[in-house]
Amino acid sequence: MVGSILPLRLEAAAVRRGGNRLVGPVDLEIAAEGVTIVIGPNGSGKTSLLRLMHGLERAAEGRVRWAVPEAEARTRQAYVFQNPILMRRHVLGNIAYPLLVHGVHRAEARRRAADWAVKVGLGEALERQASSLSGGERQKLALARALIRQPDILFLDEPCANLDGRATREIEAILVAARDAGTRIVMATHDMGQARRLATEVFFLLQGQVHEAASGHGSLGRLATPEARAFLKGDIVE
Repeated sequence: MVGSILPLRLEAAAVRRGGNRLVGPVDLEIAAEGVTIVIGPNGSGKTSLLRLMHGLERAAEGRVRWAVPEAEARTRQAYVFQNPILMRRHVLGNIAYPLLVHGVHRAEARRRAADWAVKVGLGEALERQASSLSGGERQKLALARALIRQPDILFLDEPCANLDGRATREIEAILVAARDAGTRIVMATHDMGQARRLATEVFFLLQGQVHEAASGHGSLGRLATPEARAFLKGDIVE
């Protein structure tokens, strides 16, 4: 049986760009189960932290360690952007692409992609060009493409930021199903209602550092520092 790539550990890890420190030093651990929600003011480093954990940013300081060699970890994780990257293909081709890249036979890749399209509510849109989809449909496509290889961990950067309530509810249902199927989820969001609904762990970022963390049922309500409480009230926190 193949073991998990988790836990993921960051040890005094930092991201620098143009001589400026965007994140860090950060010490944290992502265990094998649950939903971690990353919150904080705009510019606090949420996206940079996700990119650091996923490997899109390299640690300028400290270490990022997986439970397996980094090369293996890279093949068993996925990332969904706030504005999903779409290929110039129809829906079926977009979803099937990760399987084709990893050597799955075309017919099998298309069959599995069609199954995933149904799972995310795009079963009637297989032959539509991805560019013709609505915002919510594009995020569903991005999720299907990310989840089709059953990653150990999925990173998401505010995937519902521009969606209405119905689309947000549908995206959250997909994430809950993925969590229940064994995919670890780490997601940045500005939506505190979403954080309350999904989180089993919360990281509150401030000025590039994990200012406070809480875990367990109702973890958002467990944040206790004045800065975190002010942020949750809607006050401006710098």
